[in-house]
Amino acid sequence: MPEEANQTGASPTPPTPTPEPNKAAGGLEPKVAAALSYVLGFITGILFIAVSKDKFVRFHAMQSIITSVVLIVINYLLDYILIHWFWWSLISIWQLFILALFVLLIYKAYNQEKYKLPIIGDYAEKFSEKIK
Repeated sequence: MPEEANQTGASPTPPTPTPEPNKAAGGLEPKVAAALSYVLGFITGILFIAVSKDKFVRFHAMQSIITSVVLIVINYLLDYILIHWFWWSLISIWQLFILALFVLLIYKAYNQEKYKLPIIGDYAEKFSEKIK
């Protein structure tokens, strides 16, 4: 049948182009950019909040910044308050908690979930919408 269409002079319809996935910062897909915003904590968070205009990426970047700062402050306070010998016994558990938290956040962002941490997530949502 396609031969008949060509014989009648009708040109075959061109194939429809597949739409490119929505790109965020630096040509990355939003889910990749959002996941990468957690990799180096507040450093990559600041980078992606500055570069990306995507709401999803900006939310995760801001949540990365706030989470990192809060964890740094908690770490400093624990180090200052607790006796060092006691602190060294807890430091491994604390570091595993931080690693697990950031792995969870990377996983959720890559799966395109707007996973909000308690308290921090609300602030991240509010601040990410205010920064243009």
